[in-house]
Amino acid sequence: MENVGFYHTSVLLNEAIDGLSIQRNGVYVDATFGGGGHSREILERLDVNGKIFAFDHDEDAWKNKPDDTRLLLVRENFRFMKRFLKLHGHSKVDGILADLGVSSYQFDTGERGFSIRFDGPLDMRMDKRSEKTARDILLSYNEHALHKMFEQNGEVRNARQLAKQIVNNRKTNSLNSIDAFKAMIAPVMIGNVNKYLPPVFQALRIEVNDEFGALKDLLQQSADCLKEGGRLSIITFHSIEDRIAKQFIKNGNWEENEIDFLGNRTTKSPLKAINNKPIEPTENETKNNPRARSARLRIAVKL
Repeated sequence: MENVGFYHTSVLLNEAIDGLSIQRNGVYVDATFGGGGHSREILERLDVNGKIFAFDHDEDAWKNKPDDTRLLLVRENFRFMKRFLKLHGHSKVDGILADLGVSSYQFDTGERGFSIRFDGPLDMRMDKRSEKTARDILLSYNEHALHKMFEQNGEVRNARQLAKQIVNNRKTNSLNSIDAFKAMIAPVMIGNVNKYLPPVFQALRIEVNDEFGALKDLLQQSADCLKEGGRLSIITFHSIEDRIAKQFIKNGNWEENEIDFLGNRTTKSPLKAINNKPIEPTENETKNNPRARSARLRIAVKL
């Protein structure tokens, strides 16, 4: 088995797997295979009849595949989970796990364009088969769309000023690299540069990969694909992601729930939260893996 320590340190590993309440002969989905840490731990808890469907649209992730016939790789985004489970004859599963964090390998590989620490192309695509890159967005979105993106996806404090700076300067800047982008927006950066840039890059990455849309698709399909009593473990790293997961587990949608004349909700969630408050990493875990600081784990059961 290949050593994958270079790729990613799985966050909240035992807590997330314990939350699935693994059955030895069960069928499970690892919606975000990444470095394979969660899949490996699930495999340890399965017998020869157990099975995992592992999804990941990042081709680099498959360098970490364990040699185990119980694991089936699906080289697609998890938003297509329901379709591919049905294709493989398992429309219902015992548990679904999703770790929504960007892997350490992706952050540490400059040519992927995710990191503020390295120069490289303004790419940020998780799936290299996709066409739209971060550069495309910066060159084509109007000022209002950029403002909305930075404000909503990254909660950037001066999102309006940042959007205006980009629009006013992009005609004379080809934005062929991360360094070129950082130089363009330098005049409007506020506070500590190393704290200002991460949410800016995060906002772009989320937009490039439609991460919030994919998450909503995953949650809706999880409710359909889980057996009664099946478990969902979902690890988020962004306050908006966590709110989306919390809202769906509580209400079954993201709309305002209608209330009848008695004050009761007219819709009911197909899931029930196991932990009303998200599980957070221990002090020891964040000390050993600082990127775990913002992780939040929510666990739900299919009713």
